[in-house]
Amino acid sequence: MGVKGLALAWGFAEATLFFVVPEVLITWVALERLRLAVAASLWALLGALAGGALMFWWGAARHDQALAAVERVPAVSVEMLAEIEYSLGEHGPRAMIPGAFIGRPYKAYAVQSPAVGISPLAFLAASVPARLVRFLLAAVVTGGCAHLLRRRPARRKRAVFVAFWVTLYALFWTLVPG
Repeated sequence: MGVKGLALAWGFAEATLFFVVPEVLITWVALERLRLAVAASLWALLGALAGGALMFWWGAARHDQALAAVERVPAVSVEMLAEIEYSLGEHGPRAMIPGAFIGRPYKAYAVQSPAVGISPLAFLAASVPARLVRFLLAAVVTGGCAHLLRRRPARRKRAVFVAFWVTLYALFWTLVPG
């Protein structure tokens, strides 16, 4: 499976019950090939839309079951799910956009959207900026940093990459109740 296929699968998996964001793959690729990382962002978006649609459908068909499954994902809590439901009720599907930048999982928005009357089309339309902006931002920032470090050995760039993601997830899982 190539990078694009992996990005598609990762986008789908993370939109459902996997808990490591596609930006990990996207930023890894962006260390050496920014154009491919941008393409991977688009493929991850397609996977996320498919996974988001599945989670939306599950939330509409069996809301309690879908919520219980999402609650078992690391760093997701009953309180977070209630806050997401409230935010969606107040702001509609556009609540996903800031949520994407404050550690609120897309899958939670997907299962809570039907509960507040958001249509599948509105959910998917808002999903595009909510997912794609983060994916592209990760690719471009990483590509820019990699360009600044272009004279450094590849192993050093990879070490910084690993340190960044390990630190980010350690902080996230420590600071976000779940």
